[in-house]
Amino acid sequence: MEHRLSGCQRLFLTIAAPNHILLGVDFASPTPPPGGCPLSILAVIPARLGASRLPRKPLRPLGGAPLVVRVWERVRALGLADRVVAATESPEVMEVLSACGAEGVLTSDLHPSGTDRVAEVAGRPEFSGYDIVVNVQGDEPFMRGDAMAGAIAMVRDHGFALGTAAGRRGPDIMSDPNCVKVVRADDGRALYFSRAPIPFLRDSGDAAMRDDLVLQHMGIYAARRDALATWVSLPPHPLELVEKLEQLRALAAGLAMGVAIVDAPSWGEVNTEEDLVRANAHWERLTAGNA
Repeated sequence: MEHRLSGCQRLFLTIAAPNHILLGVDFASPTPPPGGCPLSILAVIPARLGASRLPRKPLRPLGGAPLVVRVWERVRALGLADRVVAATESPEVMEVLSACGAEGVLTSDLHPSGTDRVAEVAGRPEFSGYDIVVNVQGDEPFMRGDAMAGAIAMVRDHGFALGTAAGRRGPDIMSDPNCVKVVRADDGRALYFSRAPIPFLRDSGDAAMRDDLVLQHMGIYAARRDALATWVSLPPHPLELVEKLEQLRALAAGLAMGVAIVDAPSWGEVNTEEDLVRANAHWERLTAGNA
């Protein structure tokens, strides 16, 4: 039987992955929360071509398709947002998105963070009707559905201006600055995010109690429109600049961010060449299991 390449495949094969094909595998997704969602939800995936640690990151191949397309496919498959768009400063990324049937928005190339890029999209007239805006990191191709649903629920159902998610982890992540930790209050509100080991274990006899509190932050944010606009209107905060964590700008300004807890974090982010190799190996395992 003749195998015909789609427009997305033909374009992608010319720029990144001559030995791959587009697999089109859909991951299993959770059932949306009971009762549906009374508020409309826009999911935005910031995808900056000029990434420093992994050059041309949005267009790097994952399972035979560009990374940004795989993230878009994943978020669409979860069925938790009414509309899903990728936001990029690059006409080249826009061309690839269009060829792959993914919706993209061309944004300014001056944004200091992904949240600023998301806010630009949310502020445009064609997206003004959405009540909640979800920022899904463009390097999270295996985002957990319960994490996205939990972040949304923190805003929709629990009254927080902002929502995010964290996964339970063991103490092994405490010494890894690439794993962002979060501690939260009894009502679910984030108290602090850090690359440092929080909560810190002072006395070894309290290790079991500390281990129950270890949470790894995940790359997902949900926001009321007004809260998102307030967040990006604020100047960078010293805590944000020191830790290189943009969410600390919102926390320092008093914006309440609810943290949903899931059993484990997502597979992780694709930030380096090594991450990309691991992500493709993970993709191959998933697709082999669905064959």
